[in-house]
Amino acid sequence: MRIYTRTGDRGETGLPGGLRLWKDSPRIEACGAVDELNCLLGLARAEQLPGPIDEILARVQRELFGIGAQLASPAAGEGKHTPGPELVQQLEADIDRFPQGREPLTRFVLPGGTRAAAVLHLARAVCRRCERRVVRLSGQADEPVPADLLAYLNRLADLLFVLARAANAAASQPEEFWDRE
Repeated sequence: MRIYTRTGDRGETGLPGGLRLWKDSPRIEACGAVDELNCLLGLARAEQLPGPIDEILARVQRELFGIGAQLASPAAGEGKHTPGPELVQQLEADIDRFPQGREPLTRFVLPGGTRAAAVLHLARAVCRRCERRVVRLSGQADEPVPADLLAYLNRLADLLFVLARAANAAASQPEEFWDRE
């Protein structure tokens, strides 16, 4: 089987069900951002991560794949891959599993530390881009977006921040903070 079809050579791409859209359409931008995030989570998982963090990321990767499918074909996958309140609650439970440090955060954490933590910080930033792309998509009347999808992406970005800090803590890597001079 060939991987190339040549059907996208003029700037369009095909979606399940035969729909063709421009590659810069809001729906394709949202799908691409979710795919990019999923790839970054795969990169993070290639690093030395504590087992619980890797397990969470593996589950989230599967959830993101389903979300990408839902975004690509909302009618075909309605309900099948739609994140509901239970997935948002699971992300909150995941966040609560990891201590937030010895003291309340009063300063911004500079992204970095271990390579794994740096990749998780980058994944958090890309997750926020996903969120912006889905917000843009949801603002169009003819582009349905599941209601809980934005809550899921918002909570996922929070989780990735917590996991980056946890990865640094597990490696005994001190965090750096940004202070106004």
